[in-house]
Amino acid sequence: MSRHLAVFWLVSILSVNAWATDDKQPDTLTTQPHRWLDRDRFPIRARSFFMVTDNAGDLSDAYAWGIGVGLGYQTPRLVNHLRLGGTAFFSKNLASSDLAARDQQTNQPNRYEIGLFDVQNPGSRAVLVRPEELYAQYLFGKKSWITLGRQLPRSPLINPQDGRLSPTFVEGIVLEWNERANTQIHAEYLTRIAPRSTVGWYNIGESIGLYPVGVDATGKASQYAGNIYSAGVGQLGITQKVGNLVLQFWDTHVQNLFNVAYIRADMGLSMGKKRQLVAGLQSARQWTVGDGGNAESSKAYDQPGNRALFFSGRVGYQTTRWTTYLNATRITAEGRYLMPREWGRDPFYTFMMREKNEGVGDITAINTNLFFTSTGRIRAEASFGYYQLPDVKNVALNKYGMPSYTQTNLSFIYRTGNFPNGWDVQVLWVLKTNVGDTYDNNRYVFNRVGMHQINLILNYHL
Repeated sequence: MSRHLAVFWLVSILSVNAWATDDKQPDTLTTQPHRWLDRDRFPIRARSFFMVTDNAGDLSDAYAWGIGVGLGYQTPRLVNHLRLGGTAFFSKNLASSDLAARDQQTNQPNRYEIGLFDVQNPGSRAVLVRPEELYAQYLFGKKSWITLGRQLPRSPLINPQDGRLSPTFVEGIVLEWNERANTQIHAEYLTRIAPRSTVGWYNIGESIGLYPVGVDATGKASQYAGNIYSAGVGQLGITQKVGNLVLQFWDTHVQNLFNVAYIRADMGLSMGKKRQLVAGLQSARQWTVGDGGNAESSKAYDQPGNRALFFSGRVGYQTTRWTTYLNATRITAEGRYLMPREWGRDPFYTFMMREKNEGVGDITAINTNLFFTSTGRIRAEASFGYYQLPDVKNVALNKYGMPSYTQTNLSFIYRTGNFPNGWDVQVLWVLKTNVGDTYDNNRYVFNRVGMHQINLILNYHL
């Protein structure tokens, strides 16, 4: 492991690169040609990401260093209403352990470092080219728009999950309506997805099963990868602000797979002198629709009749520099909560980077967060969580054989320049320890618990 840490410090010294955004509103079209060539028409992003994972005992350790650059173009407004844009991302594995190799004791594949590149071709050292955004956007009213084509997802259940070199993208038609004060309506229909850690675009069914699939409710290896049939995903979201209360309702309907009805409420109570108490509550009901993806039950993503229910809550205290939260989540024992891992991170308040609680039922999670922000340049986080899962042998409620565990995340971010312009560096340390019984079987340990991980991320914003 000392060799891996030596590489970590070497990368810390040598890496210089970037991750860019462009949140400027384009100007209306003029007769001046240079308007088409202004710097803000060319979104550029780049990132250097080094990750090293130390597993318990003689289980395999891993490391990887990847870099990526995204290039794009966005037109000015055409006739005041229309703009076009697109981006592509180029990435390279600069150095890594053998990401295609399986652990000798458990025969399990790499889990974390593989996500920096292409999970479908983990041994590749070639330059990867990933088509990303390609869209036409029509702006109307004062603050509303319709976007057709490839774009970043913007919903609680399907989201960018930007924790590697390049995030998740979706293809479809998306409406954002903001013409009424304190009200926002989001409606979309998606037909294809480009999950994080892949280089291709996939229809809805194909996109499910690109990541590890776990076991079905009988304990057999799931067979749904490549066998799911779904025409698309429809989502409707309504956000309403009432005083200090923000209410959200989302319905996510995946044709022939499942439906999720999700509600969330967040509020703040001023305590004077830029201090406030905050509280939040989420709940969602999920149920299977159609045949769960395939008429053959052994190849379906979910079984007809399956239902899941979760609740998540938060209380906290905020000042200008300090924020602290106490969070809790409960997924009932009624059934597994299922949401394709290729589509995004968990919406729960108890979510912590590097682990998801999807694929389980009968889970109780509690965590706490402490954030410190100084003059917009420094942001530090210390988080600790306890996650009580069903026994690893309870396959009906534990899809991935994850034991109960505790997790600690420590993060430090330093930003320079006029954000989002400039550069930033982030160091993230993750520690996961075992709480549940693993029956002396390292298949329930490897890349799950008894491990710690260091991440060094360098970004540049232009």
